[in-house]
Amino acid sequence: MRRARDRIDELREEIREHEHRYYVLNDPAIADEEFDRLMHELQALEAGHPEWLTPDSPTQRVGGQATEGFPSHAFGEPMLSLDNVYSVEELREWEDRVRSRIGDAGIDYVAELKIDGASIHLVYDGGVLRHGITRGDGRVGDVVTGNVRTIRSVPLRLRTDDTVEVRGEMFLGIDAFRRLNEERGSRELPRFANPRNAAAGSLHQIDPAMVRDRPLDFFAYTLLPRGERQSGDLERLSGLGFRVNPHWRACGSFDDVVEFCREWETRRDTLDYEIDGVVVKVDAVGLQDRLGSTSKAPRWAIAFKFKARQATTVVLDIKVQVGRTGALTPKALLEPVVLGGVTIRNATLHNEDEIDRLGLRIGDRVLVERGGDVIPKIVKVVEEAPDRREFQAPASCPVCGSAVFRADDEVVRRCLSQACPARMKEAFLHWAQRKAMNIGGLGERLVKQLVDGGVVSDVSDLYRLSDDPDGLAALERMGEKSVGNLLAEIDASRAVGFERLIHGLGIRHVGERTAHVLARHFHSMSRLMAAEPAELEQVDEIGPVVAATVSRFMREPRNRALIERLESAGLPMASDGPAPERPNQVFAGQRIVVTGTLEAWTRDEAKVLIEARGGRVASSISGKTAFVLAGAEPGSKLAKAEKLGIRIVDEARFREMLV
Repeated sequence: MRRARDRIDELREEIREHEHRYYVLNDPAIADEEFDRLMHELQALEAGHPEWLTPDSPTQRVGGQATEGFPSHAFGEPMLSLDNVYSVEELREWEDRVRSRIGDAGIDYVAELKIDGASIHLVYDGGVLRHGITRGDGRVGDVVTGNVRTIRSVPLRLRTDDTVEVRGEMFLGIDAFRRLNEERGSRELPRFANPRNAAAGSLHQIDPAMVRDRPLDFFAYTLLPRGERQSGDLERLSGLGFRVNPHWRACGSFDDVVEFCREWETRRDTLDYEIDGVVVKVDAVGLQDRLGSTSKAPRWAIAFKFKARQATTVVLDIKVQVGRTGALTPKALLEPVVLGGVTIRNATLHNEDEIDRLGLRIGDRVLVERGGDVIPKIVKVVEEAPDRREFQAPASCPVCGSAVFRADDEVVRRCLSQACPARMKEAFLHWAQRKAMNIGGLGERLVKQLVDGGVVSDVSDLYRLSDDPDGLAALERMGEKSVGNLLAEIDASRAVGFERLIHGLGIRHVGERTAHVLARHFHSMSRLMAAEPAELEQVDEIGPVVAATVSRFMREPRNRALIERLESAGLPMASDGPAPERPNQVFAGQRIVVTGTLEAWTRDEAKVLIEARGGRVASSISGKTAFVLAGAEPGSKLAKAEKLGIRIVDEARFREMLV
């Protein structure tokens, strides 16, 4: 018995060392077959002695159990965003602000590549991984430990018994992303748009076994508690067993920082992972503390963003996609071109007016750009083809063959059929998204199976799926546990709230904010359904276009029947509690400009406060500006307001005005 226990400990230590060499150091010491033999031996011993199974065993990366959802975790130290600069001049302005705050103290910097992935917070207790948490809103994230355990470059046990917290970036390499998409295509599953989205979406998969099949990777960049210097923390992270991006530089001068940024803007395509810039940090933690942070971002760090990448290619054809609202969107099919290490085959064209604006015809050579987002767009035509062909907008829906219609005041054509399969699938995905009904297990693959198989015809059918769990289990990759998790999420969606149901209905022009406004004003679905356009226009933030769209949706008999079915299924048709009182309209009719960094609120939060009290937030100073709300480092808008004699309000006075 003792020999078995000793062998388990020996195997675990040996496998951890080989994982570190392979996934962190990229220096394997044994062949894959030998590694697999060690892993199989350990699995067999643990199966025979389950009482000795521990969460930090290497076997616990594989085949983890699906969760019932993701609990929340509040960070002790917020995971703040970074402010961005887009030129060396703006980078020098940031350095000037740093020096103005800390005087003549000598400043060293650390420059690190900005990985284009998803941020993760890891908690180690006694050297053992206890929690893996998404960034969330920076203050509260989702606990996704089971999914994080599947990432081979995340140690399950550190080379120390310390209790520490580690932050870093989880990502998909370019080659790994390409292989993943090829594998999904062979199984007739939707391809991911880009590595970043595929990586971020992986963290919220309900079943860790699905995450295990995606070759995710991890670079650590922050250690808590912090040491004296960021450069020292990066070295400590390597010593603890983490993979740290090797391309970082301790910079003794700001010129070194600029050199590093310029170097990697030209070398970015030599990497097997996406970077979109360089993160520059003040190295000394003592100086970081003196510089402090705003409510959004640290003052001691900045992200230098690279310019968009461009290439020329040929437009082979223009096809049309059908979206959730029936909108027909043209898409350019391109002669494949490598742009930033990714082969580009498609580009969005938005609508027919965009095609006319570009003067684009099929066969033309075009300039394609891939900027901060990796979805490419066509910038301009660079060479007209001698045999160029004009795009012909379809007279019928390319998916269902139904008639299409373009209103005089719109730039898109729309399919008129409510039963169009393309609209149906998008409607389900919209209903399930986190800001609507939050059914995380309802992804593209499952929606495709449910719709194509005739299992569901509208979102109310989701609430009948519990009547036939065996039928769900018969679908691809839907075992008993996955079915149970999905049904639990569907059931929980009955309690998400009235305003999120309004958002989930997918009414044109009604996003998260407008749904909140409608729910707050009408308080119940019956009142909202009875509202005429004129009444809707009386609601703050609702204009004539939105009013007409909401009214049309609510008058449509099929939509009213859907709402009745949702009510029968137990979905919320009213807000909880009494209707909220309308705030004092102290800013009614006023145009207000917000400038600088606010300590108590973000810009968006301040905008909500102003608009709820009848005001309108403007982006520029004019003679019609009632006052300027000025935070720290307000910039040129403050000077212009003072020149025009416009009233300046600080945060303290603004807070008094809100009462």
